[in-house]
Amino acid sequence: MIHLTRSGPTLPTSADLERLRAQFDRQHCIRLEGFLAPAVLSFIHDRLDVAEFTQKAHGDISVELRLQPDAALDLLHFLGNDERLFRLVDQLTGCGHIGCFLGRIYRMVPGSGHYDSWHGDTLGHRLIGMSINLGARPYDGGVFQLRDRQSPVILCEVANTGPGDAILFRIATNLVHQVTAVEGTTPKTAFAGWFKSVPEFRSMLANSARRSVEGT
Repeated sequence: MIHLTRSGPTLPTSADLERLRAQFDRQHCIRLEGFLAPAVLSFIHDRLDVAEFTQKAHGDISVELRLQPDAALDLLHFLGNDERLFRLVDQLTGCGHIGCFLGRIYRMVPGSGHYDSWHGDTLGHRLIGMSINLGARPYDGGVFQLRDRQSPVILCEVANTGPGDAILFRIATNLVHQVTAVEGTTPKTAFAGWFKSVPEFRSMLANSARRSVEGT
């Protein structure tokens, strides 16, 4: 099992690594059960109980609620930009060098017009997508689907409803993905984004620190 803890990721056995890599090669997507460690997930739940979300539309691709700047997002960005995690993701997917991970926390509420339609995410040096379920309770619908751009055949379909479960999926010009409508009464809340080849996370931190100093 692979877990993302406050001290970094735990490493899988060689057998698990080979199994997951073979599955990713076949389906371009894998699910990591219990990826987010319980202590981290508990902190995130406490923050989300009081956090502020605002509606965000991304062209004609999606409409969702987006978390405003918050300690929950800061923590997940910090944990997601661990070089040990970069190396592990490369081992699992064969994506090559990873410079950084950038993401957001979003929520899709049933019956609120929120949706995520077929798209490719191939802009901005993106290599691998990741989505971590942050919900405390399972939701209905909200299924991740991935297919070839030229075919209606679904290559991978995942109902990522377990608290702290994650999916990794390939970003490529020939692939598109979507999330189906969330149904029932429980919203879907997730941390989702992309492992990117550039920029380097360390350089992003340095630039941010320099701008902060210059602004004082």
